[in-house]
Amino acid sequence: MRISDYWRLMDDEFGAGYSRVLSSTLVLAGVGGRTADQALAAGVSPRNVWLAVCDVQDVPSERRLGRDLKPNRD
Repeated sequence: MRISDYWRLMDDEFGAGYSRVLSSTLVLAGVGGRTADQALAAGVSPRNVWLAVCDVQDVPSERRLGRDLKPNRD
């Protein structure tokens, strides 16, 4: 997972504004007691950060993969 995928999932689940607040303030035990922003800056996999956010925020398993995106067929 790329960081851009992380942000897409965060924005889809929590909204563009609130996802930034969560990422910068919510402390996640699953990534060493850091915020998501700190964990990403320290090199933790965006996938592991996303799953840690999901665990703390009780995101249902069926939404952890994000919404289905239609292929771009230009």
